[in-house]
Amino acid sequence: MLLWAIALGAFCATLAGGLVALRLKDRLHLILGFSAGAVVAVAFFDLIPEAIVLGTPFYAPATVLSWVALGFLAYLVLDRIQVLRGSRATYDGNDAGHMGPRGALGAASLSTHSFLDGVAIGVALQVSTAVGAVVTIAVLAHDFSDGINTTNIVLKNGGSRRQAVRWLLADALTPAAGIGSTLLFRIPDSTLGIVLASFAGFFLYVGASDLIPESHHAHPKLLTTVMTLLGAAVLYLAVMLASR
Repeated sequence: MLLWAIALGAFCATLAGGLVALRLKDRLHLILGFSAGAVVAVAFFDLIPEAIVLGTPFYAPATVLSWVALGFLAYLVLDRIQVLRGSRATYDGNDAGHMGPRGALGAASLSTHSFLDGVAIGVALQVSTAVGAVVTIAVLAHDFSDGINTTNIVLKNGGSRRQAVRWLLADALTPAAGIGSTLLFRIPDSTLGIVLASFAGFFLYVGASDLIPESHHAHPKLLTTVMTLLGAAVLYLAVMLASR
């Protein structure tokens, strides 16, 4: 029963974030600014520390951080390949519905991260209820931003509202799938640490090379900068409160 309640909470948090992004698409640059800060903060304050904690009993800290760099560089290469193929599109406020592979790749990666969020909750609950509660709070705190990020990536790469909603629903459902999967098997801490490290690199790339430049394009930079700092601050406080 507890697992179902957590899964429902993750679904609602992610869905709410995406719907907010859709409703306020005329101010998408502000949401993108907030999302950029949130994505970078998740990498620095949540994924990388957790990857080090889980990975260092099995690997040197430098090895764990190398996987962060590998995730960053791997997505950079994939991104450049899509750009060279001419598939990159930018969001112009219209439901063109011509989303290139870049948007699908980004949304799918975010959904995969959400799946791992669910896995992390399930594994933590297998350890103890107290550990599970801390991890659940941290995951729910940034699921709202995950919904925003998923919608933003689809829209700004030429996707339609319908495509954005579809990817949002997929992203909202994947935490429940991740939680359910842990009832069938256990993921070694060493493997989870490396996976978290590689996804931290992905989020650093998306935030620094994609969302931040897009949020500043042809818009007042002071307000978007404030929103980026606010996004980082909100996620930092959420992670700090969850870790107490």
